[in-house]
Amino acid sequence: MAPNTKTSRKAARYAVPVAVAGVAAATVAMVPAFANAGGPDLPKVTAQQLIEKVAASDVQQLSGTARITTDLGLPKIASGLLGGGGVAGGSANPEDKVAQLANGSHTLRVAADGPDRQRLTFLDGKDEYSLIHNGDDVWGYDSKSNEVFHEKNAEAGQGKGKDGGKEHKTGDRLAASPQKLAEEILKAAGPTTDVSVGDTAQVAGRDAYQLVLKPKQTGSTVGSVQIAVDAKNGVPLRVQLLSAQGGKPIVDAGFTKVDFAKPAADTFSFTAPKGAKLTEGVDGEGKGKGGADEHWKALESFPGLGGLAGGAGGKGDVKVLGEGWSTIARIDSGEGRNLKDLQNDKNAPKEAKQFLDSLGDKVTGKFGEGRVLSTRLVNALITDDGKVYVGAVTKDALVKAADANK
Repeated sequence: MAPNTKTSRKAARYAVPVAVAGVAAATVAMVPAFANAGGPDLPKVTAQQLIEKVAASDVQQLSGTARITTDLGLPKIASGLLGGGGVAGGSANPEDKVAQLANGSHTLRVAADGPDRQRLTFLDGKDEYSLIHNGDDVWGYDSKSNEVFHEKNAEAGQGKGKDGGKEHKTGDRLAASPQKLAEEILKAAGPTTDVSVGDTAQVAGRDAYQLVLKPKQTGSTVGSVQIAVDAKNGVPLRVQLLSAQGGKPIVDAGFTKVDFAKPAADTFSFTAPKGAKLTEGVDGEGKGKGGADEHWKALESFPGLGGLAGGAGGKGDVKVLGEGWSTIARIDSGEGRNLKDLQNDKNAPKEAKQFLDSLGDKVTGKFGEGRVLSTRLVNALITDDGKVYVGAVTKDALVKAADANK
């Protein structure tokens, strides 16, 4: 099945941030376990009761400060492409800014008042970037460049949430919050994960239980996902994604301060400053030359990546192998080129060759030869005949899958 060009390119650009929330959202088997005395003294709860507490939480108003740190161990070239490579439309474009959460540490000021009003402000350095959703309007403002991005929320009222509210594109852009990450992780609960209740903790000055998810399957790069849940109102306060190899968390997103009172109405008001450059969004996509779109176009000739990027004329097919934490996507670009062709092609884009040079180990198997792009979470095997095997699994698991599905 050929992918939709526009959708696939957008998905490829944000492959890593999506993997952080989506691959970790494997599936859950309820294992009765009780919180121990590692932190505040709280009443005992089972994992089932704690998940029900999260599901029953109806908190829609809050404000505070959060910090997200992502350490994927990306190669330099991949980090540049996925971490905000300059999407056309100016530095105020929300999609460009949110993509930067795929790498490094960021401090955010957040506020929400139901499904129609949210505000997220990046506090990195002396300059600020704000993303404001207020009813049908979405604004992005970069104080350093004095640039403003605006678009009408065309999807308002077209979908229904569980509470009958509206679905918005902005919801996806604000998906970096601890609440949203936890919701995505718990949404696909099923039988491939053991779930228990770990030590209690204090997060942002509030007592919390910790829900611990661990893969039952072998071969995953994920050691566990730990979700700190507010003991009083069931709101997820922090999400940590831990590597199977140990070390600091791959992703650590949590509130440092939080208040569940209704934010002031003017929190969500925005007027473009005098003299600011204004860019109007078109279907949520910045238009023009340069930026991340051009980077991905340049990589379309790279074996396998043409299918990922949704290049024009691509014949890419995607097949899902396995389930849960061991899920692997097999992408066949249908381009008929191989790694050696690219390396020897004097006319190949320099970005494609730089990406090739950033790849790790050469591997061989029944499938033939290939190269592996390794991060702490997601690994990808690109074979010499233009196929890509990608998942939150080890290199050995990718080679095994390629041998079985050559």
